[in-house]
Amino acid sequence: MADNSRRDFMRNSLLGLAALPLGVGIMSKTAFAQELPRLDPQSDQAQALNYVEDAEEASDHPAYEEGEVCDNCMFWIPETEGCQLFPQHSVEPKGWCQSWSAAN
Repeated sequence: MADNSRRDFMRNSLLGLAALPLGVGIMSKTAFAQELPRLDPQSDQAQALNYVEDAEEASDHPAYEEGEVCDNCMFWIPETEGCQLFPQHSVEPKGWCQSWSAAN
């Protein structure tokens, strides 16, 4: 019985060591995100949410209120200057879109 337990421990340890580089690779992609391409304000997705790179340009939009900018929105991702609404893109920190919501 002790031999089986020792064998199981050794096998599981070796499998864990073999998987370690894979885990490090996955974590490094998440923890050290690469720079995202900037969202094109003319793209369909940006146009659908009335995204502008300068929040002052949205002053005539009925949903806009002074002080609302991407970097104080709940969808803002500071590490990459990204936005949850525009995956795979970064946005201008002082930009705005109609989905702006106050960060908690």
